Amino acid sequence: MEIKRDLYLQKLINRMHNGMVKVITGIRRSGKSYLLFKLFRGHLRSTGVPDDHILATAFDRLENEGLRDPHVFLQHLHSQMKEKGDYYVLLDEVQLLPDFYGVLNSLLYEGNVDIYVTGSNSRFLSTDVLTEFRGRGDEVHVYPLSFAEFMTAFDGDAYRGWSEYVMHGGLPQAVQMPTDEQKAGYLKQLFDTTYLKDIIERNHLEKTEELEDLLDILASDVGSLTNPTKLAATFKSRLQSQISVGTVNRYLRFLEEAFLIQKAKRYDVKGRKYIGTPLKYYFEDVGLRNARLNFRQPDNPHLMENVLYNELRLRGFNVDVGNVSQRLLDSSGTRRSRQLEVDFVANLGSRRYYIQSAYAIPDEEKRRQEKASLLALNDSFKKIIVVGNVVKPYYDDDGILTIGLLDFLLDPNSLNW
Repeated sequence: MEIKRDLYLQKLINRMHNGMVKVITGIRRSGKSYLLFKLFRGHLRSTGVPDDHILATAFDRLENEGLRDPHVFLQHLHSQMKEKGDYYVLLDEVQLLPDFYGVLNSLLYEGNVDIYVTGSNSRFLSTDVLTEFRGRGDEVHVYPLSFAEFMTAFDGDAYRGWSEYVMHGGLPQAVQMPTDEQKAGYLKQLFDTTYLKDIIERNHLEKTEELEDLLDILASDVGSLTNPTKLAATFKSRLQSQISVGTVNRYLRFLEEAFLIQKAKRYDVKGRKYIGTPLKYYFEDVGLRNARLNFRQPDNPHLMENVLYNELRLRGFNVDVGNVSQRLLDSSGTRRSRQLEVDFVANLGSRRYYIQSAYAIPDEEKRRQEKASLLALNDSFKKIIVVGNVVKPYYDDDGILTIGLLDFLLDPNSLNW
């Protein structure tokens, strides 16, 4: 089954011939190789690029073992570039090529070569690669399937689809497995034998218990405000374990670098500045989060929030947690200040949206609570409440758009209703 990844394909198309190395990053098994070797190569062919001008190499394949010498590989490429015209170099698992930075930088000097690479997280992180290329690397980050992409491969309606997606997530191989047992087993095995192994090997960790405990805490409290100090305190209270704040901070960085989690910083909307800690952590794939907890804690409100965060990120937005202060008169006539939270402040260029995630709004009091932080904002940017239940999109008297979760996720233009 071919699952379309048009968003990422278009990103690669938009970067063609920009004089940079296109670096495709993302969590393992998110579909990076499929995007590059199947979809992008198919696009090149469909636009008339001949096969002998598409030079694709997967360095993890046994038949390509001899090409893992950088000088041999460069000679191999040059032997194929005999004609005039543009050549497209597609490289997978490029970290297996020693000094691949030097090889790719050499290729950049050849004006008719357009380069696209991807590799494994353990040795091939965006922070490493983009730093090494010194401004000549252009990252395209690939997420697991969005809900809209997931639905193109799901045999059922959107309501059943959401129940499946919020449980097992969007890793392409898991999505195509026929039974819950297979999906759960695959996700748990992938977590233990691939993601954790990558982190342990890359960072030369000997003891892993604390790292695994931290993962469990983050998975249980996904989307909650926290910081390394609070997490260290949680180790002490829940696990009767002593761990330093510095160690927690280091492990958090390892998890972020492996693309397992992402953080959303707190932003003072009126003060126009970042507050610092606490902040929120979300999992790149909710199925992996659930697998970490053996599928015991569904926690639909927080998982909905996690999915919305991922959706905004894959649409290209920078996403923060908003903080807004509101001054009120109490019963004694004293003016007091209270802090309100906006779930997401999404920015892209000159565009900004304030978004609240509400799993359910059963009554007017709950709606008043969800609107409070949005009403405290004093600018003209669009304000949205995304609700988990089915609702026809509408604007209320305060100009706030309310839209159902499925409409928001399935319509790529939902922010512009």
